[in-house]
Amino acid sequence: MNDMVKSELVRPGAGVAELAEALIACPSVTPATGLVFDCLEEMLVPLGFAIHRAVVGEAPDGPVENLFAIRTGPEGSRHFAYAGHVDVVPPGEGWSSAPFAPERRGELLYGRGAVDMKGSVAAFIAALRDIPREAGTISLIITGDEEGAATFGTVKIIEHMREAGINPDLILVGEPTSVNRLGDMIKVGRRGSVNMWIEVEGQQGHVAYPHLADNPITRLVAMLSELKAIKLDEGTDWFQPSNLEVTDIACGNPATNVIPQKASARISIRFNDLHTGESLSKLVREIGAKHGASVRPVISGEAFLTPPGEFSAIVVDAIRAETGLDTEISTSGGTSDARFLKALAPVIEFGLCNATMHKKDEAVAIPDLEALSRIYARIAIAGLKRA
Repeated sequence: MNDMVKSELVRPGAGVAELAEALIACPSVTPATGLVFDCLEEMLVPLGFAIHRAVVGEAPDGPVENLFAIRTGPEGSRHFAYAGHVDVVPPGEGWSSAPFAPERRGELLYGRGAVDMKGSVAAFIAALRDIPREAGTISLIITGDEEGAATFGTVKIIEHMREAGINPDLILVGEPTSVNRLGDMIKVGRRGSVNMWIEVEGQQGHVAYPHLADNPITRLVAMLSELKAIKLDEGTDWFQPSNLEVTDIACGNPATNVIPQKASARISIRFNDLHTGESLSKLVREIGAKHGASVRPVISGEAFLTPPGEFSAIVVDAIRAETGLDTEISTSGGTSDARFLKALAPVIEFGLCNATMHKKDEAVAIPDLEALSRIYARIAIAGLKRA
């Protein structure tokens, strides 16, 4: 194991900022394996957790490492799960310090993953010290494949949990949901996502003799115009309206005097719980058929909602107790691994401020890490209590 991982940074009792530094110092561009999971295991074993690690999948989406850690409480007690990821997006150029060499400047901790989401993982691990074993069962669902294709990540941990008969009562996902201040927003749902590749075959010909050809661009544009004219819905009580966007158009024609043989496009639909990925795929296929187009959909995730109630109240109350804020309950933003975890138990997302995620010089406020750890402890303890 790497000397850094064996260092006192991961000793029992290390502060939350030190835990975050240890994780950031393990380069883990998605899909992640190895060192960062060694570091996690080193943190969790002294806290009484049994660790299951597995490396799955092959290129191009793998291999991916996943970790499931569980500390079992008294028989019949409730089970609270925390879910997160330790893979990160590529750091890119232009950082003012090395992205995988964590650096403190005043109250800020810099490094790739500080916000999204090694800082959150560190905060939950620090919170575990305040959650007694007798309170109930605690588990961590940690993947190395959230920022990538998500083919071999959380879905594989869910398979392991089901095979082992492990069923959480509540799941908190530590994605960075806060906007301006820690705790100003949580997510109780997300819209679904489906991308579709559209192709129209025509007949190549000379532009001066259009009657001897069939221009596929004309039919493709007509199809896209028809799709864009559709109003999918007006939104719901908890979701904004669904939207369809054209994200690519191509025909690859280098000649100015040739009608091309083929034209293609790609669309992306973010949809609320009035639709499913399959119902939208069917709609687009039917419209495509009128224009002679083939459609290949790829559903990234379905819309889901954890209706506001007992779980959201626990999260909101914990945030208010530490920050004094009245939290906004939202379903905005992109997809997360909560789209898979919803199949196991009610899911809510809450984490750090997201202003610097995926940016150069990603940074987290150390007081936010400390406050988040206290909030996570409150949420878990309250979530383990029976109503």
